[in-house]
Amino acid sequence: MTAPRKETLADGVEIWLGDCREVLPLIGRVDAVVTDPPYGINAGTGIGKVTKEGSDFRGESQWDSAPPDEDTFASILDACQYAIIFGGNYFRLPPSPCFLIWDKIQPEQFTLAMAELAWTNMRKPAKIYRWKSQSINGGDPKFHPTQKPLGLMEWCVDQLPPGMETILDPFMGSGTTGVACVNLGRSFIGIEREPKYFDIARRRITEALSRPRLPFDEPVKPRQESLL
Repeated sequence: MTAPRKETLADGVEIWLGDCREVLPLIGRVDAVVTDPPYGINAGTGIGKVTKEGSDFRGESQWDSAPPDEDTFASILDACQYAIIFGGNYFRLPPSPCFLIWDKIQPEQFTLAMAELAWTNMRKPAKIYRWKSQSINGGDPKFHPTQKPLGLMEWCVDQLPPGMETILDPFMGSGTTGVACVNLGRSFIGIEREPKYFDIARRRITEALSRPRLPFDEPVKPRQESLL
């Protein structure tokens, strides 16, 4: 097995090509984890995997053939103070009062998931982010079959308590969490074991770093609701 490889893209921004189980012991603790692990549902197959940009994800199911095991999640939680983990309803994680819910605003006859749940260990009410999934990527091309909207990941990072400056994504995929962190002025560490997606993440994060950031630049705040 090839040893993990680190690339530093900027001060406070680094990405690793490798398995997170091997990389986590090398990076020490971080402030928070924001991530979207494989759910173990073979997300690279089925309908909706040929996008209007021409990306065809059919047959890319191996990376999503099984979810991370409990030891992997234990290592991730040991590495941070706070965690936001998408797919929380698929994994064995502790009970939590705060789930972050992505409401895709779809009709009842929608055959895919009408919402996705992110488990957190934050002590606050559950929150809802509403974004219609026909514009799932906010106008950005879709580079990964389970890629989340950039606005959603910016909103998730913004839900963290104050002082969470270094964010880790141990399942970086195409790098959306990294782009969100760059846009919000946070430090970022990303880990991805698939070379194809590592290269895409590197390019997307590098492009985000190259864009000028003015002092008054603020991300658009999406509408959110408490779930009592």
